[in-house]
Amino acid sequence: MLLTIIQTLLLIPVIGGSVFSLLGLWAARRFFLRPFSTDVSFTPPVTILKPIYGLDKGLEENLRSFCVQDYPDLQIVFSVQRTDDPALPTLHKLAAEFPQRVTLGIKTSEPVVNGKVQNLVNGLTAAKHDMLIISDSDVRVRPTYVREIVTPLHDPSVGYVCSLYRSCHADSWFEKLELLSMNADFIPSVVFSEETKAALFCTGATLAFRRQDLDAVGGMADLGDYLVEDYELGRRLVRLRRRYVVIPHVVELLADYGTFRQWWNHQVYWDQNTWAANPTGFALTILTRAVPFALLFWIVGGLTLSGLAVFLAALTLRLATAAVFARDYLEDREGLAALWLLPLRDFIAFGSWYVALTRRSFVWRGHRFGLTREGRIVPRDASAT
Repeated sequence: MLLTIIQTLLLIPVIGGSVFSLLGLWAARRFFLRPFSTDVSFTPPVTILKPIYGLDKGLEENLRSFCVQDYPDLQIVFSVQRTDDPALPTLHKLAAEFPQRVTLGIKTSEPVVNGKVQNLVNGLTAAKHDMLIISDSDVRVRPTYVREIVTPLHDPSVGYVCSLYRSCHADSWFEKLELLSMNADFIPSVVFSEETKAALFCTGATLAFRRQDLDAVGGMADLGDYLVEDYELGRRLVRLRRRYVVIPHVVELLADYGTFRQWWNHQVYWDQNTWAANPTGFALTILTRAVPFALLFWIVGGLTLSGLAVFLAALTLRLATAAVFARDYLEDREGLAALWLLPLRDFIAFGSWYVALTRRSFVWRGHRFGLTREGRIVPRDASAT
């Protein structure tokens, strides 16, 4: 009797995760078939804020993709927190090559709470325009990116615009795990939530908004002790009765981890971000992990043929739906080639999910910070190392 109850409970996430995979394809079809056109007449002056900390993989190519945007009036602020940052030679090179577009903001500001926000606050002092885009240093875009992400802001009721992204250029096996975490797990969830309005999303890798709206919700510095500053900004803008738009433009994020430990720390950090933004939703994601629970179902049932059939069915559906999403919607050839690692990634996700729920510290750019149960950051000097 007890065994039957346990197996029944294990089947809940197997069925739930399998249904969720199918719903993800349904949502993707609706989202990517939605008509979207760029308004070529709407080209307000734009400032892009690029917070930089260290020499990321492909940094020059990433930043150059913004410098060569097909857009008439564009300022790009590269903000740096260290006068000896290893990225500085690259930034000076691009500033000399694109003097009409690139502004350097160099100010010592070692991270104490949210280092990205501290860097953005410094960069904002050099921003010339009201229309702002925040974009991380590991992002690479197509020449039409700025036109596409700015277009929805023509409507004054829109408070912010963000884009989808895919991880790419994964060299090691653990970088491929990162790629799968983003492309086969997080982005399908974003698309599903966007299509069903199940949750608010504000993805900070690329984010466009107006300076006046930022000021109306307290300014950038006021976000400095939030772990998920982009989500908090989006939440505040929505409270101002502003809408948000997720555009189908897919940008690239370069996977860049020198060791498995670095990737693991980032995976936990990413899960902690998701937990801080939506604690209940994050906790319930355990019910979408079909493959690990299907394996447990098979093992608990005594390795029977019927249990094996359940496991293989769940595994096949997971791989098939991930392959369709990668091929048809993300154009993700790397992901297709790395799908053999997806079951391993799903099992490791069990561990990072648990750690994110229980750990009250996180690692950002090699620094460890404390974290409250409300998702606020404890200053580095007050946190355990």
